Amino acid sequence: MNRPETPTGTSSSLLVRVKADESGAWDRLVTLYAPLVYHWCRRWNLQEEDLADLFQEVFKTLVVHIADFRKERQGDTFRGWLWTITRSKALDHFRKRGRDEGAGGTEAWQRLSQVPAPDAAAQTDPAEAEAMRRLFLRGLDLIRDEFEERTWKAFWKTAVEGRAPRDVAVELSMTSGAVRVAKSRVLQRLREELGDSVT
Repeated sequence: MNRPETPTGTSSSLLVRVKADESGAWDRLVTLYAPLVYHWCRRWNLQEEDLADLFQEVFKTLVVHIADFRKERQGDTFRGWLWTITRSKALDHFRKRGRDEGAGGTEAWQRLSQVPAPDAAAQTDPAEAEAMRRLFLRGLDLIRDEFEERTWKAFWKTAVEGRAPRDVAVELSMTSGAVRVAKSRVLQRLREELGDSVT
């Protein structure tokens, strides 16, 4: 579903749309976050054959409890909440496997406890930083068609390529202020789509 570009950025956030059960919102959420859940599961050394079951459990929990997610304290994030759910489901998996095999879950617990929460890991771990970069790119891909070509180019050249607004303004026959506004509009829309995943 494409929303027209608006100067006020009136479209609601993805989480609000998901909670309202808006058409296509769940698909967008899964498109954005399933690869991140996969990344975390691979870090915990889950086997490929176990990933489908864990994914189903994580996203089933999201469907049931998404209305319960709230940012009540500073630092509460959807990504952190998703990580907690994923970690809990992974622990459940390892506990069940330990019972089935007659072994304890100490090794699994140690593996899970060594992987830091995503906010802390993204600052020090290149793999987590890369997973976050890919999340941003998926978000950008989802909102790309909502913007005129010149607006998108102004954003991309300044925010992604790191070029100075005045240089981009000359290249795109815009004012520097218009380039900054274009960048701001796209970033605002990305924040709406990714919520607290954008800092």
